[in-house]
This record gives sequence, structure tokens and C-alpha cells, in this order.
Amino acid sequence: MIQKLQKKYALSVQGAKDLVKGCLACVLQNLALMLPVGILYYLVRDLMAGGVHGMRTVFYAVGCAVCIVLLFLTTYFQYNATYFATYKESGVRRITLAEKLRKIPLSFFGKKDLADLTSTIMADCTFLEQSFSHFIPELAGSMISTVLVAIGLFIFDWRMALAALWVLPVAFAIVGLSAKVQQKLNDRQMAAKMACADGIQECIETLRDLKANNAEKKYLHGLNQKIKAVEKRAILSELGTAVFVVSATLILKLGIATVALAGSWLLLRGELDVLTFFMYLLVVSRLYDPLQSALQNLAAVISTRTNIARMNEILDHPVQTGTSCLSNNGCDIVFDHVGFSYSGGETVLRDVSFTARQGEVTALVGPSGGGKTTVSRLAARFWDASRGKITVGGMDVSTVDPETLLSLYSIVFQDVTLFNNTVLENIRIGRKDATDEEVLAAARLANCAEFAEKLPQGWQTVIGENGCSLSGGERQRISIARAFLKNAPVILLDEATASLDVENETLIQTALSRLIQNKTVLVIAHRMRTVAGANKIVVLDHGVVAEQGAPQALLQNDGVFSRMVKLQTAGQQWTMS
Repeated sequence: MIQKLQKKYALSVQGAKDLVKGCLACVLQNLALMLPVGILYYLVRDLMAGGVHGMRTVFYAVGCAVCIVLLFLTTYFQYNATYFATYKESGVRRITLAEKLRKIPLSFFGKKDLADLTSTIMADCTFLEQSFSHFIPELAGSMISTVLVAIGLFIFDWRMALAALWVLPVAFAIVGLSAKVQQKLNDRQMAAKMACADGIQECIETLRDLKANNAEKKYLHGLNQKIKAVEKRAILSELGTAVFVVSATLILKLGIATVALAGSWLLLRGELDVLTFFMYLLVVSRLYDPLQSALQNLAAVISTRTNIARMNEILDHPVQTGTSCLSNNGCDIVFDHVGFSYSGGETVLRDVSFTARQGEVTALVGPSGGGKTTVSRLAARFWDASRGKITVGGMDVSTVDPETLLSLYSIVFQDVTLFNNTVLENIRIGRKDATDEEVLAAARLANCAEFAEKLPQGWQTVIGENGCSLSGGERQRISIARAFLKNAPVILLDEATASLDVENETLIQTALSRLIQNKTVLVIAHRMRTVAGANKIVVLDHGVVAEQGAPQALLQNDGVFSRMVKLQTAGQQWTMS
């Protein structure tokens, strides 16, 4: 049962156990609330028989005290088993999702955007937090306690029990049969929310371009339409739920009328005494109150399916696995007839074979879309190859845990990611246990001292979100400093100098020349100046290796590489005249 609950509600093992405890706590609380009805029944009976005397007074006094204590204890137990446990589970659920995202292949993220994933971790978890603290336990508790009370009612008088309980299956059937309608409305509402969130995120990210092109008004008009669509879908979703819940509640109210009618009829025929009639009216009036909430809770539980499905999409996604032990002999990277296709079917690499040797610089060049970045990502197992084999020092990378494999790699991306922290701590990302002296040594090798020591607090200066207070060249040098600090035997350089001015490019190339000594180096570059000193050039075109060899040899072949060099040389001679 625990496993079923885990799957159904995207819970941890402890969360599923806590859910069972929460349901049990709600059952006990509902039953405890019935005890005053029982005491009132006996009190009325005694009063009709001539009054309360002697030990009966003590009985009722003790009964009232017991009711108060039980109500306190059950309420305390219910709070801890639902609210408190739910808040802990909510934290666990967010951490679990984040951990799973960390292990999922990058191919998954090609189908998802940031707004969608953020919404799943934050908004969906918040909604489920409310569901597991308010809706699900109370629904289960109401249904179980109602069954137990119904058994007691049938024992007293089956005719009055039928008059009281016939409305329950009808009311719950109305709400239950609305599941498909609610699911469709919730899916459309979620789609509208995601479109709106994407629009807001895009607006923030492209604000500079919108201003530069005087496109703000037009874009904001479109964004306003998306916001209105969210409001419309929210109203429709609430209305769709309300129609069924209100209808079911009206049916439920009929139960009081049928109890009154049936009781009056039996009373007139002499088949029912006044006290039993009174008891049934008391029980029904108490019974229907939690059931009204239960109907609303049932509708809310149905609406959680969309949120749970989004979470399970992440939790059920296969992860990359492998051994945590490295068995490589050296760090030669070999691509052996490698092919790769995205999940959508787009073929990126067809038949790629080459060797990047340790102690050499291997440059990946070619037209845009040729597969250069894909090759570097496959080498680090960000994705898994569809065909063929990739080895590092004879070790098949597909058999190694990605995090273990990445201990062999230092990667310098074109787009550097920095954190809202100090310069020193941003560099320490390369190796978290590094001392300040080691971090500073790596920073100086990357020419970071030139700008870092001029900052207001020097190395301890907080550089803002994604290093917003630094220039592109300064941010890139921090990234290279991380690579120095990690000191891995394999270096991947993904157009590390593509967007820099000549001065910064020279500084970074100087730093890179120190970094790549005696290592296996894969360089992705468009500028021929960057790859001029490479030991080997691999030209990728339309997903295949068009040619490979030493730079000078390829220049003489008059192939793809030679044409790229000639075109770039001609471009440098361009003038505005």
C-alpha cells in the first residue's frame, strides 16, 4: 500500500507512512466529535425518565471531561500527523525533485523550460502541501468515520439508516464522475499558467532588446492577453468544480429531510420511539458537516492529478547510471563510429570517429549546426550516444557514473554561470575543499588578480547575480580560474573567447595556454586564430567528420577547413566603403 501511495501522490516512503497516520488521526478526531452526541442521547433519556440523580451526575461530569480530553488529544495528534508531517514532506519532495533533476540527462531539459521546472518545484509542491495537510487526510478520515458511524446507525434501525445515508453515494458519485471534466479544465489552466510564466520570464530576459526595438508596447499587449487567459481559465476551472460540488451538497442536504420524513412516519405508526428519532436527527446533523467538506476535498484531490503527473514526469524519468570507480589508462578520448539523435528524432551526429590524444590540443571546427558542441557534450556524458562508443583512456564513458566521470573534466563554457557571492567563492566552485591560498593561486594563473584586486572589497567583493558587476572577459577569467583549481586531466573549451574583445581574448588565451599543458584538450572555436596552434583539427559538417589532420595539412587540401580560413580572412579585410 505504501508503494501505491508513493506513486499515486509522488511521496517519499516516510511521506506515504505519514499520510496513513494523518488519515487515521482524522478518523479518530471525527469519532471523538461523535462522543458528545452519545452523552447527549443518554442525558435526554434520563431526563425523560425522571431526571438525573446520584451517580448519573458524576457519570455525565466524567463523560464531559473525557470528551474534552479526547478532543484535545485527537486534535493534537491530527495536527502533528497532517500539518507538521506535511511541511516536512514538502521539503523532502522539493529536495528529491532537485536531486533527480541533477541526475537526469540534459536531453530532458531540451523539452522543458525554466519556468515549467520552477513551477513544478515551487508552485506544484505548495499546492500539494495544502492538499496533504487539508484535503486528502480529511477526505479519507471523513469517509472511514462515516462508514463506522453508518454501521452503528444500521444496528439501531436500518430504515432510519437508509433514510440518512442514501444521499452519500449519490453525492460522491456526482463529484467522482466529474473527474474527467475537472482534469481537462485543470490541464488547460496549467497550460495557460505555463504560457504566462514563459511570457513573463521572456519579457524580463529580453527587456533590453524590446526597448532597443520599441517593441515593449506590442509585447506587453501579448503578455496581457496571456494573463487574461490565466484569469479566464481559473474562473472556468473554479466554476466547473463548483457546479458539481454544489450539486452534491444540495443532494446531501436532502438527507436531513428524508430522516425527518421517515422518522415522522415511523413515529406515527408507533414503530419508532421519540428518543431514537431525536438521536438520528442529532447524528445526521453532525454527520453531514464533515461530509460537505469531504465533497470539496474530493474535488480538490481530483485537481491534484495534474500537479502530481508533472512531478512524476520528473521522478519517473530514467537517470544515467554507472560505476563509481574510474578504470581509465591515460586520458585519450576516442570516438568510434558515434551517432546521436535527440528524442524528437532529429539526427545530429551520423558517424563520427576521431581520437583526441593526451598532451595534444584537438580543435573541433566546422559550420554552425555541424555537431561540434554535441561532440563535446557526449565526451563528458551530458548525453549518451545513440550509436557507437566513446572511451576515455580505454574506459567506456557510458559505464561510468556521470558525476564520477566529470571528475576527469574541466569545462570552460562560452556562457559562464556565476553566483551572487564573492569572487573567491565563485572560483572555489572548481574544488570546494580548496584553501584560500590555492584559490588565489588558480585565480592569478587565470589573470583574475588584474581586476579582482581593484574591486571595492577585493577578492571578497560580492559580484551580483550571475556576475552582473563584471565584464564578459572578467567573468570568463573566473571560469578559467575554476578550471585551474580543479586541475582535471581533460579540458573542454567551448568557444571560450568567442564574444571577447582582442585585449581580453589575448589575456584569456595566455591563461588557457597555461591551463592546457600536458592535458587532453578539446577546443570548439569559430575563430581560426584560436585553433592555429592546435595539434589536430577535426572538421564536423552535417554530423560527420568531413576531414581531420594537422592545420597546415588541411590548409593544403582545399577542403572545408581551407574554405573557412579563406572566408574568415576575407571577412577581416571588409570595409564600409
